[in-house]
Amino acid sequence: MSEVSEVKNVTGTAPVVLTKAMEYCAQKMRLDSPQEVIDRLRSGDAQGCEYCHYSVAKQVAESLGALDNNIKATYIYDYDATPEDLCFGEAGRALPIHLLVWAERKTAALKVLAETWDRALTQGYAEMIGGRQPAHLLDVQMVDDADVEKRLGHGALLFSLQHRPVQVWRR
Repeated sequence: MSEVSEVKNVTGTAPVVLTKAMEYCAQKMRLDSPQEVIDRLRSGDAQGCEYCHYSVAKQVAESLGALDNNIKATYIYDYDATPEDLCFGEAGRALPIHLLVWAERKTAALKVLAETWDRALTQGYAEMIGGRQPAHLLDVQMVDDADVEKRLGHGALLFSLQHRPVQVWRR
């Protein structure tokens, strides 16, 4: 698939990913509709944010894995947010959603694909949830085999005892 068609695919798929995330949240939270999830997210419901983040991360990871055979696994991880990073009010979780992509090698094409997902989801999220548009919805960090083997940078997270990321996809 060419880079241009990948961009078009991601841009068209982002609203579907967000809709599926709202449906997933509604099911997990035993709510009657995705609109109830959106209302809860607007009010800062932390549990809704977590379910939403997980669903979006899983779907993006699956897409990245389907589009790039270089990817071995994808993880979601948390970090300590600053007050400026809170997206759903003081009680909510922080944006962006942090993904760690483990690839055989880091490539420019993978970087462009991750940036495209971020732009498309950020715009779709702002339209769906309303309010001010966040600068980013996704923070995608890439590590390669050498980073993981030597436990360098984000590659060290895979061995963390306190902040180990959660695997959402693997080849």
